[in-house]
Amino acid sequence: MTRPYTNRVFSLGVVLLAAGSSTRMGKPKLLLPWGKTSVLGHLIEQWNALGAKRVAVVCAPADKAIRLEMDRLGFPARDRIINPAPQRGMFSSIQCAAQWPEWDAAITRWAIVLGDQPHLEPQTLRRVLEFSAAHPASVCQPARLGHGRHPVLLPKSVFCQVAISTAATLKEFLAGSHRKVAFCELDDPGLDLDIDYPEDYQNALKRAGLAPKGETSVESAANHRE
Repeated sequence: MTRPYTNRVFSLGVVLLAAGSSTRMGKPKLLLPWGKTSVLGHLIEQWNALGAKRVAVVCAPADKAIRLEMDRLGFPARDRIINPAPQRGMFSSIQCAAQWPEWDAAITRWAIVLGDQPHLEPQTLRRVLEFSAAHPASVCQPARLGHGRHPVLLPKSVFCQVAISTAATLKEFLAGSHRKVAFCELDDPGLDLDIDYPEDYQNALKRAGLAPKGETSVESAANHRE
């Protein structure tokens, strides 16, 4: 279990992106089993354990399966953000979060969290948070072998700019207006892995030590979920 992370420098909000269609996986990746819960349940638990003041999930309005899973997990309705046009892509979900009026006023930094990296090591995430605390005016990203990865941490001033941006993607947004981006170089191979295809899920389970012995398929993992 991830030990609690107490951040005395900034108050953390988490934007958990869950509005994607998972077309390459063939089934909703956030509903895949992860230990004794789902990928979604694990991510919520993980960021709460890391000391987030508030975790919000951005989801599609017609995604009944995600809604039912959040209900099963006891995830509060007040912390759900609806993206009315998820077909516009990931950045539209981030913009919905930036426009959301329910954030606690005390939050000063936001983590943009992908829904397909439950395998990241807790130490990796703690290091990114510590790095962000040391660079309060910068957008902060973990990096591996010189390539920026997720999660991305945005200071309040930048997060507010997301709400009114005309950029098409987060990458385009970060490249604009000479925004200062600081990279935290880390040696965690999991940073290079996103769960896009069934074989990625199998690799992520193995990396996290969760693959049932001798069985690595999506279906067999589901059978071992408790």
